[in-house]
Amino acid sequence: MESRSAGGGPRDGQGSRRRQEIVAAVQRLLGEWGSADRLTMRAVAKEVGISAPSIYLHFSDKTELVWAALEDRYNELAAWMATAARAGDGVDPRVLVRAQARAYCRFAMDSPGHYRLMFEVHQPTADPNRIGGHPARRVSAGLRAGLRDCVDNGFGLSLPVEQAAQTLWAGLHGIVSLHHSLYHDDSSDELVLQLADGLVDALVPGAPFVAGSGFETAASRRIKELRSAPESDGPRP
Repeated sequence: MESRSAGGGPRDGQGSRRRQEIVAAVQRLLGEWGSADRLTMRAVAKEVGISAPSIYLHFSDKTELVWAALEDRYNELAAWMATAARAGDGVDPRVLVRAQARAYCRFAMDSPGHYRLMFEVHQPTADPNRIGGHPARRVSAGLRAGLRDCVDNGFGLSLPVEQAAQTLWAGLHGIVSLHHSLYHDDSSDELVLQLADGLVDALVPGAPFVAGSGFETAASRRIKELRSAPESDGPRP
C-alpha cells in the first residue's frame, strides 16, 4: 500500500503518477467493457497492479473515479465548441450558437469512440447533490453562455435559457446517436449539421422575447437547482 506524506497525500510525485495510472486503467476498462457496471475498485487495482485500498488515497469512490477518467474528453469537446464560437461571425450571436452546435456534432462524428465513452457508456448513478460537479458541465455552460448572449442582443428564445440549453444538448446528442446507430460512413455528415442548425433556429426563432429574460418553467427551475447544488465529495474542476 502507498504511504502518505505529512500533508496526507502520497509521497512526492508518486501520487500524481499513480493517479494518472489509475485514470488510464479506468479508461481502458471502460473502452473494453462499454459500461461502468462491471467497474470496481478491485478490478481497477488489478489492472494497475496495486492493492484496492490504495485507490482510495486518490479517489473517494467509483463515481469520482469514472468522472476523472472522462474529464479530459469533456474538456476537449468544450474546447472544440469554444474555438468554433470564437471563429464565428460575431455580428449575429445565433451564428455563434450554431457554430457551437456544429462543433459538438463534428466532435461526435470525428471521435465516435470517445463520444460513446462520454455519453453512451452507463456511468455510476450519482446523488443529485453531486451532479453539478460532473465534468460535462463545461459543455452545457458553453451552450448557456451562447443562448444568454442571444437574449442580451434582443433575440427571442422559445424556452427559458436553462431549459433551452438542456434541450439543445439533448437534441444534439439524439442527432449524433442516430448517426452512429444508422450510418457507418460520412454519407449523413452534412445532414447532421443541417439538423443541428435547425434545432438552434427552433430554439432561437428571433422573435422578441416577450416573456422577458426571467421567464421560467418547472423544468428550467429544476435544472438550475441541479446545477447550483454543492459538489459535496465529488471531483473538483
